[in-house]
Amino acid sequence: MIQIIKNVPEWKSLLKNDLKETTIGFVPTMGALHEGHLSLVERSVLENRITVFSIFINPTQFNDKSDLQNYPKTFDKDLELLKSRNVDFIFYPGYEEIYNDNYNYKVIENNLSGKLCGKHRPGHFDGVLTVVMKLLNIIEADNAYFGEKDYQQYLLIKGMAEAFFIKTEIIPCQTIRAADGLAHSSRNEMLTPEERKIAVKFPELLKSDFPIEEIKSELNYAGFKVDYIEDMNGRRFGAVHLGRVRLIDNVKK
Repeated sequence: MIQIIKNVPEWKSLLKNDLKETTIGFVPTMGALHEGHLSLVERSVLENRITVFSIFINPTQFNDKSDLQNYPKTFDKDLELLKSRNVDFIFYPGYEEIYNDNYNYKVIENNLSGKLCGKHRPGHFDGVLTVVMKLLNIIEADNAYFGEKDYQQYLLIKGMAEAFFIKTEIIPCQTIRAADGLAHSSRNEMLTPEERKIAVKFPELLKSDFPIEEIKSELNYAGFKVDYIEDMNGRRFGAVHLGRVRLIDNVKK
């Protein structure tokens, strides 16, 4: 049976008294679960004695208030999905529990966070790194699992953990895609049926051998608004808007 924990002292008491000398895996999320999240759970369950899953919609990483307001909130559905996945604990804190300082203190990275998504979403990665630092310090897991769809985010979190000597190992997991190739994302739920059909063109073009400018042109023609398509470190990264939804993806080149 899954135990839901809503405050830090309760979790710290469990760590001290009941979870000594056991391996803990951690999957941090903002909820609205999909197959990508569940694949992280499966790996954590396979590699650790205990799996902790967190659900916290982090307001500090949204530079667009309407994006935060529209983000899907599906806790009851998420809980049902996790009940059959051998998750031991759900950490489900409120804003005051995480931001008892009201976000007066934050983690800032000065290089990679200003590129790609960071270039188009000011302050986004400050919020991401700050909340992940807090969660890693709270949970004190041996291993934490992050999907490669958000590869820039993974690199930043891994770098942060190494820079601050955090004991948790940051483990990347491959992107999980729908049968038509679209990367699973909580934001896919906000696509209309017609937009969902169009969305598949994004990964198709990203994987193609077309020059970047041609990819941008094709995406614009299909109805996307392109934030960026860029090659970096042996990968091609992209971010686009389709209707009210922002989609990101990356592929090895």
